[in-house]
Amino acid sequence: MGCAGSSQSKPDGAMKKIRKPKPWKHPQPITKTQLIQLRDEFWDTAPHYGGRKEIWDALRAAAEADLTLAQAIVDSAGVIVQSSDLTVCYDERGAKYELPKYVLSEPTNLIRDS
Repeated sequence: MGCAGSSQSKPDGAMKKIRKPKPWKHPQPITKTQLIQLRDEFWDTAPHYGGRKEIWDALRAAAEADLTLAQAIVDSAGVIVQSSDLTVCYDERGAKYELPKYVLSEPTNLIRDS
């Protein structure tokens, strides 16, 4: 099958490093509870958009992990990272996986639940 990570290598041989998404703002301020609900709804329906369930599961685990662990997860799952913030990825078969920013980080206008 080749070297681990060979499909994710850039022409210079370096793999794309995952980074935190840039700060973003939700259209209206939302609470942490609402954000969690949005995330749960996305992950529950994501496999219906196509692609493989195990890749979706790996992307969810990576989205919920710190950067070092997230990097290890996508590397071991064979995920090809198009955007270093994980918003656009592909699997080894070429299926595209798009992740909304709200599953990757909190908005700047998040309302803390009391």
